[in-house]
Amino acid sequence: MAGLAAIIQIFETPKLLQFCCVIFVREELITFKMYLEDLREYCLSKKGVEEGLPFGEDILVFKVLNKIFALTSIASGDRVNLKCDPDYALELREQFMEIQPGFHMNKKHWNTVILNGSLDERLVLKLVDHSYELVAKSLPKKDQILLASL
Repeated sequence: MAGLAAIIQIFETPKLLQFCCVIFVREELITFKMYLEDLREYCLSKKGVEEGLPFGEDILVFKVLNKIFALTSIASGDRVNLKCDPDYALELREQFMEIQPGFHMNKKHWNTVILNGSLDERLVLKLVDHSYELVAKSLPKKDQILLASL
């Protein structure tokens, strides 16, 4: 029940509260929601990161100094879009069926990573790091200096 309280406290939307009730009825979804909480905490632990809902109540976006590096659906919580080097993106897609071209994103630069439990968590965190670093390196020099000072 503590996980449910944390989710409600973080987002405080009636829609999510409704979904959280479904989570406890359909046991297989609990893993996805708990993983979403872990992903959220990991993203927010990085320097200069803020979260927001700029595309509506369902799409949780993580930005480093106002540039997106990760997006996920709150309702499903079973996938995350992450920025990726184009060559590395192709390599990952060939190696893992859970890593696909970015849904609703530039497919050359973004991957959708399916969080169904079959990918090693360390790989997912490594991909979050890669996305964060790519975006941080693309920031204007003044923002890079600001980020380094945080």
